[in-house]
Amino acid sequence: MKIVVKFGGSSLASAKQFKKVADIIRADKGRRYVVPSAPGKRNDKDEKVTDLLYQCYDAASQGKSYKKILEKIRDRYEEIIDGLHLNLNLDHQFQIIEENFQAGVGRDYAASRGEYLNGILMAAYLGIEFIDAADVVFFDENGNFLSEETNRELEERLAHTERAVIPGFYGSAKDGSIRTFSRGGSDITGSIVARAIHADLYENWTDVSGFLVADPRIVEDPEVIETITYKELRELSYMGASVLHEDAIFPVRKEGIPIHIRNTNRPQDKGTLIVENTCRKPRHIITGIAGKKGFCSMYIEKAMMNSEVGFGRKVLGVLEEQGISFEHMPSGIDTMTVFIHQTEFMAHEQQVIAGIHRAAAPDFIDLESDLALVAVVGRGMKGSRGTAARVFAALAHARINIKMIDQGSSESNIIVGVRNEDFEEAIRAIYDVFVTTEI
Repeated sequence: MKIVVKFGGSSLASAKQFKKVADIIRADKGRRYVVPSAPGKRNDKDEKVTDLLYQCYDAASQGKSYKKILEKIRDRYEEIIDGLHLNLNLDHQFQIIEENFQAGVGRDYAASRGEYLNGILMAAYLGIEFIDAADVVFFDENGNFLSEETNRELEERLAHTERAVIPGFYGSAKDGSIRTFSRGGSDITGSIVARAIHADLYENWTDVSGFLVADPRIVEDPEVIETITYKELRELSYMGASVLHEDAIFPVRKEGIPIHIRNTNRPQDKGTLIVENTCRKPRHIITGIAGKKGFCSMYIEKAMMNSEVGFGRKVLGVLEEQGISFEHMPSGIDTMTVFIHQTEFMAHEQQVIAGIHRAAAPDFIDLESDLALVAVVGRGMKGSRGTAARVFAALAHARINIKMIDQGSSESNIIVGVRNEDFEEAIRAIYDVFVTTEI
């Protein structure tokens, strides 16, 4: 069994957390490759090391006072070293970091040092090899990840390495400069390593016990999803549900490697298994509910629109010219409605309206703002009668007006548009009818 384990910042915020992580790794001999994040917050008032590194770099590169911030960062690592009783000295690493900060080598370099130093600590504590991600994860000169080149290098390097720690979040360009993924990118590194070693499983350890059916800030104590497919996860992640960096799905999906979301503080919990596909029946018809606020709609009407070839292309062409992407586009015989991110649209709304009049000569255009989209996702919906009716009935019972309905032919998701002020209540109403009443 070959398992890659990735631990988030909250899992590695202190010596106490490091000990929990080490116990988890040692509990299964298959856990051979470890991907650590930078130390996160120890409490609500604490700061993440990555944020401190940004502050320190900005001050040092601008010639401002930075010593106190650097000492604060050093103290975080010294506290962990002392708590673990490690015979380890980071003076040399901090000297190089300080020199590079003064030289202004780049914010990517600054951000990456949290993972780099934590990787050194983790390797020393576990007594296994440390591999600098800069030596095995590659980007081009524009900061784009070089997937295949990285996979070849990692595959060759790890074929001769029984156990290793590879820091998450960063790599290097051909000129040797450090490049990073977006925040949360350690998830991606774990996925890349899992693909390279043809892992049996990629475990992503964090501070929650899996992927939840709904946002716990909206629904009180929502259920944990036991099994979810990549496709379902992609739908929910895009609509705002966040446990795993969505780009972390792609490397393992190519290899059919399952991802297991686990809780470092509750290792006994089952967590959520993310798979390509499964015969396991979901506990409920739906898998999850997620959504986003901040949309507007553009309603376009024209007689005989359905017989006019290229009408939709003309409308979307105007949005493309203005650099605006659209979310959904439900249509009727003589009407179409385009849902767009409101902040994107507002800066160009008059140009868009004028452009559509010139390009498509509509009879009427109407705008509506402050809308939200709610996605109801689940493989159990396919072939289940009355799912849409139950969604609409739940919203009607909650006295919520539906502004838009969109269901793909895959039958795995239904998206409804509601007013921003109805967003939270809509999610609670749908959760109640599909989860609470089925328990």
